[in-house]
Amino acid sequence: MMHKPHSSINFGRASLPLRLLSGLISLRLDGRACVVAVLLLAVSAIITVASLLSGKYPIALSDALNALAGQGDDMVRMIVVEWRLPRVVLAFLLGGALGMSGAIFQSLTRNPLGSPDIIGFSAGCYTGALVVMLLLSGGYYLTAAGALIGGIITAMAVYLLAYRRGVQGFRLIIVGIGVAAILSAFNTWMIREADLQVAMSAAIWGAGSLNGLGFEQLLPVVIVLAIVSPLTLFLSRPMRQLEMGDDVARASGVHANRTRALLMVFGVALTAIVTAAAGPISFIALAAPQIARRLTRGAGVALIPSALMGGLLLLAADWAAQ
Repeated sequence: MMHKPHSSINFGRASLPLRLLSGLISLRLDGRACVVAVLLLAVSAIITVASLLSGKYPIALSDALNALAGQGDDMVRMIVVEWRLPRVVLAFLLGGALGMSGAIFQSLTRNPLGSPDIIGFSAGCYTGALVVMLLLSGGYYLTAAGALIGGIITAMAVYLLAYRRGVQGFRLIIVGIGVAAILSAFNTWMIREADLQVAMSAAIWGAGSLNGLGFEQLLPVVIVLAIVSPLTLFLSRPMRQLEMGDDVARASGVHANRTRALLMVFGVALTAIVTAAAGPISFIALAAPQIARRLTRGAGVALIPSALMGGLLLLAADWAAQ
């Protein structure tokens, strides 16, 4: 008697099996999510080209291509390569970091309001960066470290204050909103008490902007994302299992507390690198995962579509602002 091979259950959704490292890692990619990801990348590419060509000094496509190839007029090459290109790349990368961070926290809290700018983690990163800027007069790398430390301390404080025989998403959000309000008041006080010149720079940076960003900020962002993003994707399956409850996750072999702590650290790190580079940027982490979820029609938030949607949103916002 011949036995038919068992087929995997996909609940009516097309999926693509993927095996990496000689079968050591086995993945199943959702077909609709893959299509959405390709479309988001295509739209982002179009906006990227438009951002390179448009602005106060419009540039023809042929001139922009020559500038990217290291040829053509020196002024055009400076505008395209040194000014616009790093800003466009950073807009997409920082938006992607915010989208992925928002997906992490919305998954952990099981609530669409659970984004880092709502539950106080962005404010904590801003506080850490402000302390370094105002008290230590630190540069970019020291500011990034301060933002990361401030975000982690805030996350620990929110988690401990919300802990009562476990952490529920609604309680975490309420506590986070309160902590965010306290930190916002503290940040305002620090800026008011600081030296006028430093306070003005900190206040302008605190508004969140991509103005003035260049290759100096691009390299650290790429390094952090190259480290944190794969680690976060590696935990995507345990993260989805945590959405069904700790008991179900533990029954599936997931160490709930350790996985949750790692995801919180990764989410804070993604928020911190954005805050250090461009200041606190709101809305992207809140909106991107929910828009991506509706496009993919998934049961929960997906990391890669959320990151691509975040990159697209910030890229489009920066292009519109120009």
